[in-house]
Amino acid sequence: MSSSTHFADPSSFQQQSNNFVSWLEGSPGVKVNPKIFLADLRANGAGRGVVARENIEEGEELFSIPRSLILAVQNSDLKSLLPQDVEALGPWLSLMLVMLYEYLKGDQSKWATYFQILPSRFDTLMFWSPAELQELQASAIVDKIGKQGADESILESIAPIVRANQTLFPPVGGLSSYEGDAGAAALLELAHMMGSLIMAYAFDIEKSEDGDDEAEDPDESYMTDDEEEQLSKGMVPLADLLNADADRNNARLYQEEDSLIMRAIKPIHENEEIFNDYGEIPRADLLRRYGYVTENYAPYDVIELSLKDICLAAGLLNADVESQPKLEFLEEHDVLEDGYVIPRPLNNASLEDILPAELVILLTALSQTPEEFEQRRSKGKLPKPSMDAAQTSLLLKALQSKQAQYATSLAEDTQILQSLPPAQSLEGPSRRLKMAVQVRMGEKEIFQNILTMLDSTAAGSLKRSANGDYDSRNSKAARV
Repeated sequence: MSSSTHFADPSSFQQQSNNFVSWLEGSPGVKVNPKIFLADLRANGAGRGVVARENIEEGEELFSIPRSLILAVQNSDLKSLLPQDVEALGPWLSLMLVMLYEYLKGDQSKWATYFQILPSRFDTLMFWSPAELQELQASAIVDKIGKQGADESILESIAPIVRANQTLFPPVGGLSSYEGDAGAAALLELAHMMGSLIMAYAFDIEKSEDGDDEAEDPDESYMTDDEEEQLSKGMVPLADLLNADADRNNARLYQEEDSLIMRAIKPIHENEEIFNDYGEIPRADLLRRYGYVTENYAPYDVIELSLKDICLAAGLLNADVESQPKLEFLEEHDVLEDGYVIPRPLNNASLEDILPAELVILLTALSQTPEEFEQRRSKGKLPKPSMDAAQTSLLLKALQSKQAQYATSLAEDTQILQSLPPAQSLEGPSRRLKMAVQVRMGEKEIFQNILTMLDSTAAGSLKRSANGDYDSRNSKAARV
């Protein structure tokens, strides 16, 4: 998970790693298998990573981190120093506040050495400039960054606590306080740094009574408002230094009563890197959450059509539910979505395999005549999902309209990508440009594939329709 890290000279990089390992091994309850070591993988564009020193068997324990060492709300003394309940802020904001407190404590923090190996600069989309974000073109991921909402949450929930407790949160950069525009900007910068660390590194932590439950990476949007069902979050030293690979995943973190344990889930050979896995997430989300892109996650790429995109294709000037009876009916039956995700077709998948049922129902409803729709609504029944000629035509139009919003073609992007050096040799704007091109190319490939499938479906429907008319005429002629 260290691909978005920016470090100084090699000597400080290695010294920070050595200090971290010494701190970790000197912490009570930590167990590290001598068959693994923390490696410098910057030559591969991967920052730090964990590598096998010798062969490791499937099921073998790689390391064990006691719950008391997790950087989490429950383990920080901040909760006893504030009058309010820190955890009431929710999983994201409570951990953000605790991390701000521990970070600003400097060497006095229990996790000071740990903070030294965590990145302070990021390539996650939260930190891209407007010009850099434009390189993602029409990708739906741009609308999921949520920076404005994050700023509002920080200023409304975090800032008042920080400002009222300046001795616990000393101002940085020579500021006298976090008041005013300069103070707010400094606080937002620090808070976004902590939020990005949580997004890229934190695990969902749930106390397990039975033990041996898998610990999950967080997968929600940055600073999501829907936190009712979310677990508490924590930063797990060493576990978060494993890089991720969808194909070579060979380890998994499990939570037990007193510890979180990383185990090999397959044999690992000497000098082989040890990989965690983020799950099946598209490269756009990989970039948004972790600040890098890898081809191994290309099979999980998706495109997304908004409700507005589909309504416009159907001739509806707006997607206001209250003014559109069809949309209102679908919402009443919990099948109306703000957006519809279509995955990359793999292994000869058919349209029926990849199109969400809710999308097909929407297409069907919008393709019905007013009389057909009223008949369904009077019976309280949803339209039967069906990809007939009308639905296929509507989806085709929506996809073509969305595809036209991308400023370059797939062929042009291929040329741009070929002109750029390998990612590990790029930094700053050039690196971000390459990642943006990779993301938008993946989406354009899906558009191309789905449009080809729809063209074939439409052609098949026309042929069946023509054959049906011919058979009907022949049948009538025979009866005469």
